[in-house]
Amino acid sequence: MRTDMFQQSLEDLNGSTADIEASALISTDGLMMASALPQGMDEDRIGAMSAALLSLGERTAKELTRGQLERVLIQGAQGYVIMTAAGPEAVLTVLAKSNAKLGLIFLDIKRAAEALSKLI
Repeated sequence: MRTDMFQQSLEDLNGSTADIEASALISTDGLMMASALPQGMDEDRIGAMSAALLSLGERTAKELTRGQLERVLIQGAQGYVIMTAAGPEAVLTVLAKSNAKLGLIFLDIKRAAEALSKLI
């Protein structure tokens, strides 16, 4: 039941804008809780990398006195990977197109992360 709600939230996020291509909810241990990812992506690897990167981002922000981490952003030639905490126990990872309007996506991600954190 809860997994269905996670899945629906991810699908709603993906449908909120054409710039979002995929999303996943991952435990801080790196285990996939729900995903709306394209076929062929290795969910175990994505889960492990997302959890590790968010944890490293939090430590970096703390050590460099930048305050609480809001998101980790990776920009590649084919688009963006954006990770943010969804409560203390999960990571929301989103894939966005290279020409995406990041301000709007950040707002959609923040809303989705808040909604998912309440479900967890």
